[in-house]
Amino acid sequence: MNYNELADVLFPDIHTTREDMEERFPMRDLPEGAVVTRIGPSPTGFVHLGNLYNALIGERLAHQSGGVIFLRIEDTDSKREVPGAVETVINAMSYYDVYFDEGAVVDGDKGNYGPYRQRQRKEIYQTIAKWIVQQGKAYPCFLTEEEVAAIREEQTANKADLGIYGKYAEKMRSLSLDEIKAKIAAGEEWVLRYRGELNSDRITVDDAIRGKLEMPRNFLDFIILKSDGIPTYHFAHVCDDHFMRTTHVIRGEEWIPSLPIHIELFDILGWEKPLYCHTATLMKIDGNSKRKLSKRKDPELALAYYQEEGISKDAVWEFLLTILNSNYEEWRMANPGVDYHEFPYSLEKMSNSGALVDLDKLRDVSKNVICAMTAEEVYEKWYGWCRQYNEEFASLLEKYKDRTLAALAVGRGGEKSRRDIETWKQACEFMSFYYDETFKIEDDMPEQCDSDMVKAFFNRYLEVTDYNDDSSTWFGKVKELTEEFGFAVKPKDFKKNPDAYKGSIVHITNMLRVALTGRSNAPDIWEVTHVLGEEMARERLLKWC
Repeated sequence: MNYNELADVLFPDIHTTREDMEERFPMRDLPEGAVVTRIGPSPTGFVHLGNLYNALIGERLAHQSGGVIFLRIEDTDSKREVPGAVETVINAMSYYDVYFDEGAVVDGDKGNYGPYRQRQRKEIYQTIAKWIVQQGKAYPCFLTEEEVAAIREEQTANKADLGIYGKYAEKMRSLSLDEIKAKIAAGEEWVLRYRGELNSDRITVDDAIRGKLEMPRNFLDFIILKSDGIPTYHFAHVCDDHFMRTTHVIRGEEWIPSLPIHIELFDILGWEKPLYCHTATLMKIDGNSKRKLSKRKDPELALAYYQEEGISKDAVWEFLLTILNSNYEEWRMANPGVDYHEFPYSLEKMSNSGALVDLDKLRDVSKNVICAMTAEEVYEKWYGWCRQYNEEFASLLEKYKDRTLAALAVGRGGEKSRRDIETWKQACEFMSFYYDETFKIEDDMPEQCDSDMVKAFFNRYLEVTDYNDDSSTWFGKVKELTEEFGFAVKPKDFKKNPDAYKGSIVHITNMLRVALTGRSNAPDIWEVTHVLGEEMARERLLKWC
């Protein structure tokens, strides 16, 4: 077989060479040790937590080393592409402050190593594929879908390895040049297959997260180019990461079985291999066991879930860092006021077992994150979320901005700052009692306080308390009223001798909380009263009189 002639028959329009591509995409001028990496989502319109998980790793590695992270759209499967999907990916990553130094943008590309959409890199792939054919390492395969299905059925029945190789490939491997020309002239579709070798060799790969991986060498005649001339992921990834000068490939552990194919391609092409970093699968607790997060079963796999729920992007970052590096929580305790971007992220501290996505822990992290914010920061972030997801509440925040800021300042700061807001969505519910438009009674009055008692107490409360009283004076008057109505000022006295009292001061303060906030569990009553203002507070109490 004249392989140069075969290459010209298969690729008559390709006149570029490997050397041309090397010249077009030179080595990057970066500091020694700089990491070049990427994320490569498919444009399906579904951006999942795993995309962000791997993007954070890449962003940290690249930017902490003075390197580059870029966005490559892996759109080789046109059937799965959804209009607007690229913009969805970019917007999602931008929302979480993951910014790419280069790559695909909404209306094109940014950078010198593009195009950054794989379907636009056809000339590059076909140039390299033509070279592989010239080396006698690839051949056109005219097997139909039915023939491939029949081979698979035979292999399954014989419990043989699935795929095209050895005797199953012989029919296509042995075609003469004239037979190939005739089939192409007749309009028969073909794919380009790599010519694998049956062997018992094994390969080893140093994975930056998992250490040394050992597995059988590739023996399959895998597909390099599909019938439309577009490459498979295997071939596209190798070409792209070489010519984009990627140093670190960050991807999920589900790609580990494909390593023999990728290593074989790098070896046959004589290219330096990137450092592979196979990340752990995202898992969740389901009953008494762990399982992989499912697109069908688990809404929390979708990145949009966290935005819609109003979980602070800072909380998502902090939470993912606890999953990504085993020492993050220790670092955070030692550096409570430091921006999480300052954390010295390390691949060596990554786990190679399943990464547990615990939503309860995430919400707890979110409480800590929001707790550390100023009232102004909480207002701006909450208001921004409301403008997109709750317009009605956004209008309240606009109308009552000063009151809202005062409400957010209640219990904020100090050693025991409030931890009662966990998401922006939940904040709308929790803070609703500060606005007459959303105020409602949610809890019952304490059973120790019947309607006559409630009416009498609030009448006396309004008589003796003064809006201008400071917190200490106000509480002194509440204690006097507590005694006057036969309740114990000290809760322990009521517990020791319940028959001697109607209740304790806890029941009195809970009664005030229910009247003023609608709930028995609410922030400090004196502070709430001064946020609501004298008129609104009086009106709420008078409704019980």
